[in-house]
Amino acid sequence: MAIGAGAAGTTAQHSGAEKTDVRAMSIATMLFFMWGFLTCLNDILIPHLKGIFDLNYAQAMLVQFCFFSSYFIFAVPAGKLVEWRGYKGTMVIGLLVMAVGAFLFLPASAAASFGLFLSALVILAAGITTLQVAANPYVANLGPPETSAARLNLSQAFNSFGTFVAPFFGSMFILAAAPMAPEKLRSLSAAALQHYRTEQASSVRLPYLGIGLMLVLLAISFAVLKMPTMDFTRDIRPGELDSTQNDSIWKHPILLAGAVGIFVYVGAEVSIGSFLVNYFGLPEIAALSEKTAARYVALYWGGAMVGRFIGSWLLTKLRTSVVLGTAAVLAFVLVVTSILTHGHTAMWAILAVGLFNSVMFPSIFTVGLTGLGPLTSKGSSLMVAAIVGGALIPLAEGHLADLIGVQHAFVIPAVCYIYIALFGYLGGRRAEREVGVA
Repeated sequence: MAIGAGAAGTTAQHSGAEKTDVRAMSIATMLFFMWGFLTCLNDILIPHLKGIFDLNYAQAMLVQFCFFSSYFIFAVPAGKLVEWRGYKGTMVIGLLVMAVGAFLFLPASAAASFGLFLSALVILAAGITTLQVAANPYVANLGPPETSAARLNLSQAFNSFGTFVAPFFGSMFILAAAPMAPEKLRSLSAAALQHYRTEQASSVRLPYLGIGLMLVLLAISFAVLKMPTMDFTRDIRPGELDSTQNDSIWKHPILLAGAVGIFVYVGAEVSIGSFLVNYFGLPEIAALSEKTAARYVALYWGGAMVGRFIGSWLLTKLRTSVVLGTAAVLAFVLVVTSILTHGHTAMWAILAVGLFNSVMFPSIFTVGLTGLGPLTSKGSSLMVAAIVGGALIPLAEGHLADLIGVQHAFVIPAVCYIYIALFGYLGGRRAEREVGVA
């Protein structure tokens, strides 16, 4: 990964471009927006489905478990797909798979089945996984290696713009009606309960139908556009000259540490976002309605958007190790502040974490891929598979929230930020030395 100001490092055997391909970068950035938008809609779906199906926190976190488990399951096949169909073909396939997942929300809502909702989320996430495996290294290598981290941060900023818009969209279309109190819900007859669930679940039909159609149109448009061809991450075939034939991704400690970094980062970010609507509804925090709280969730993701624009500039001036480590320390301080306080102090402290989350994913990703050369596609697949942290860590936090409450369960993401700070300062510095940055 490119390392800070003036770094000479590279994430791969680079394409050799002296200037960033602005047109290709703009097109690829649209994909970052779409998967950010769809990922963040889960933060709205969780309280919505929790109310409809009368779930506890651990059960509600199955939404994130099913969604982010797809990253672990499909990341390696997606890497193979890149080798078979190339980067552009893989991204088109990813968009179409996402569209299938979005369309499956229609029968899920008609049947008011939590299981069908989870199945649709798995397929939707499989498409997003495919996009991630192809698009992250593609964008990182669309220009000079010394600006790859800044370039990926810029694309991730538009990903964050999608996450910023999604809560407003969700609060308007999905959380339009106030949920029935759990006590009243449990008093309904079986027929009345099913009618209520079907009526409430119907709010997702139109949004996800529109999303599915948009994804199909985007896939068609993307397929007919001419994009730069890159084979910098193609693994060397048998019979070809291979200077790294004894190499393996398991021999690269920075990559392995980076994969753990992605695991805990995504887990921390998703855990916080998943609980915000319920957290802001607590009397001791803000006592907000779900619809109002959903709009504040947009500020959490909006902070990440603003931070990524700032980060894309900072990473041309400062070393990645310094930016990443410092951001993680500040995120840790804010989470602990939210745990130890109440009211608006706790609320705004946890919202501010989004600003410092901003630079973490692209910085960890690029540091982890430093110096992999022809192993980059496998390294990228491993890093994307590590996004499964978004499945496991929120589930763990859900169980803890059921035991000790939502506020104190935030201790889990706080611990995650400690690891990220260590990886930033130590792993990032080692990567800088590896590529010759003083």
